Amino acid sequence: MSVEILINVTPQESRVALLENGILQEIMIERNSNQGIVGNIYKGKVCRVLPGMEAAFIDIGQEKAAFLHASDLRLPASAMFNGDTPSEEIIIPPITKLLHAGKQVLVQVIKDPLGTKGARLTMHVTIPSRYVVLMPDTDTVGVSSKIEDDEERERLKAIVHSMRGGSSESTDDAQTEINLNTDNASKFGYIVRTAAEGISKEALKADIAFLNKLWMKISDAPPSSADSDLIYSDLPLVQRALRDIVAEDIESIKVDSKETYANIHEFSKEFIPELSEKIEHYTGERPIFDMHSVEDEIQKSLKRKVQLKSGGYLIIDQTEAMTTVDVNTGGFVGNRNLEETIFKTNLEAAQTLARQLRLRNLGGIIILDFIDMQQDDHKEQMMTALLKALEHDHAKTSVTELSSLGLVEMTRKRTRESLEHVLCESCSTCEGRGYIKTATTVCYEIFREILRESRQFDARELLVLASLDVTDLLLDEESDSLAELQEFIGVPIRFQAESLYTQEQFDVVLL
Repeated sequence: MSVEILINVTPQESRVALLENGILQEIMIERNSNQGIVGNIYKGKVCRVLPGMEAAFIDIGQEKAAFLHASDLRLPASAMFNGDTPSEEIIIPPITKLLHAGKQVLVQVIKDPLGTKGARLTMHVTIPSRYVVLMPDTDTVGVSSKIEDDEERERLKAIVHSMRGGSSESTDDAQTEINLNTDNASKFGYIVRTAAEGISKEALKADIAFLNKLWMKISDAPPSSADSDLIYSDLPLVQRALRDIVAEDIESIKVDSKETYANIHEFSKEFIPELSEKIEHYTGERPIFDMHSVEDEIQKSLKRKVQLKSGGYLIIDQTEAMTTVDVNTGGFVGNRNLEETIFKTNLEAAQTLARQLRLRNLGGIIILDFIDMQQDDHKEQMMTALLKALEHDHAKTSVTELSSLGLVEMTRKRTRESLEHVLCESCSTCEGRGYIKTATTVCYEIFREILRESRQFDARELLVLASLDVTDLLLDEESDSLAELQEFIGVPIRFQAESLYTQEQFDVVLL
C-alpha cells in the first residue's frame, strides 16, 4: 500500500490529506481562528465542584468552562494506602475533598470543545514525542499493541527499563552518553509508540531525555495570579501530522507553501530524518487538492448518501447521541439470487464504512444497519471484512457482534470535531432538523392564524406575508378554502409574496 500526504496551507487554515493508493482516507483541518487545543497543558482554576456528578468545571481561559471528571483526577498518595499497608482497592475520596472553588490545578485537554460542551480535561498528563509518550504520574512501561513482533517488543521494553534504572551498559559508546536525568526517569512511565519499531537505543534515549527536560520545565512553572495559564502547547497541525502518521511506505509528502515547506523540512531533519528526503515543494499551477481530487471527496463526505460501486448506497446520519449508518442495495440487482446480492452489498459497505468513519472523523456510538442475511458464513465473512478494514484506523475502535436484527454496535474514539461540524453549521431555515414544513402545512397554519387574529381583534382587512411558493398555493389549489374562510370571518384577505421569507415564515398583519 502506497501512502501520500498532501499539505495545503493558506493564511486562514492548514489542511492535511492522507491518501492510500491514491484514495483520500483522512482529512485534517485546522483554522487559525479556531485552533484545536487537544494536548495543551494549562494551570487552570476550579470554578465549580459538582458532588452529585463527581466532577468539576475548570477555567482554562476558553469561552466555555472545561469539564474534569473524578476518574481523571490525580489522586494523592494517601488515597492508595490504608496506613502503611497497600490497599487491595484504591480508596477514592469524594471530589470535594480533593478540589474546591478557586484551587489552581495542572490539567491537560483530552477532547476539544464539541458543540455546546466545553473541553474535557484530565490531570493524568501525557506528552508525546516521535517514539515515546511520557507519563509522569506512573512508572509503567508499555509498548504499542501495533508492534506485533514479540522479540521487538521485549527489546524496546528492555531498552527503556535499562535507561530508567540508570544502566551504563553502553557508556563506552560516545553517542549514547546523553544526560538522561535518571533520577527522574526512574519515576516516570513511558509508552513506546509504533514508530519506534526497529529504531536504535540512541534514538530512543534521546527522545526520553527530551521529554524529561520538557516535563521538568512544565512542572516547575511558577504559580500565576491569573485564573488560567497555558503552560504547554502541542505542535501545529502540519508538524503534528508528520509526527503521528506512521507508515513505512510513505512515498511522498507534498506541500504547496514555500514557508511551510522550509519549516517542516527543518523539523523532519531534526526529529524524523527518514522523512526529510520525501518532502517536496509543490509548485504546480493547479491547486494541490484539485490535482488529486481531494476537494471533490471532501464535498462528497458532507452528503448523507454515499454511493457504492455496485449500485447500492449508504445513508449516514450524525446526531447528538450517535451516528447511524443504513446499508441499502439500491440499484444493485446481482447476478444470482437475493442472498448473494445482499452479501456482496454488505461486503462492499463494510469496506466503505471504515473509510467514511476515518474521512468524516466520526466518533462516539455508531450503529451500523446492515441488510439482513440468512447464511451464518456470510455474516462471519462480513464481520471479518469490517474488522480488517478498521485495522487501518488510527483511532481506537470497539465492535460488537452482529445482532439478530442485522445491527452492529461500535464505538470510535472521539477527540476532535467531526468534519461536518468543522465545515458546516445548523441550517437556519430548518434549525438543524434537516427538513422543513411543506407549503400545504404552512397554508393550514396561516388559516388557523387568520381565525385566531379575527376573533381577537377588529380589523378592516388582513394582509398575509409569506414566501412565493406558499402564496401561489393559497391563491391556486387552496383558493376555494380561502374563499370560504374569508366569507366566514367577514374580512377581506390580501396576500403579498416576500422573496426573503423562507417556506416556514409568514406574518398576518391587521390593517
